[in-house]
Amino acid sequence: QVQVVESGGGLVQAGGSLRLSCAASGRTFSRYAMAWFRQAPGKEREFVAAISWSGVRTYYADSVKGRFTISRDNAKNTVYLQMNSLKAEDTAVYCCAAKPQTLSSTYSDRYYYGPYDYWGQGTQVTVSS
Repeated sequence: QVQVVESGGGLVQAGGSLRLSCAASGRTFSRYAMAWFRQAPGKEREFVAAISWSGVRTYYADSVKGRFTISRDNAKNTVYLQMNSLKAEDTAVYCCAAKPQTLSSTYSDRYYYGPYDYWGQGTQVTVSS
């Protein structure tokens, strides 16, 4: 089992950057696929980005591709979301999520889009236009 806590949200002007962090507890962090989701007011939660346990495979929503980068540091039990060229429509609560992976198994691309087992409380990102 793993617990995750997000940080790094805030208020930024359109065109600016933010880096979100997700710190995870548990000795087996490196065996979890990690992802970021977001939920804007009045909208459903949507997938943003995901990364495999090794960091080799990454996935992005079309709306953030080329602007956001997901990465992880297994030694620090942390996953990051670097957000550049932010737009007003990126305003949302960003949540980190995790689910276990078996190192010897093969996973389809679809696996990384959800569902996820463990969730953080989220961090607010507000982009002013």
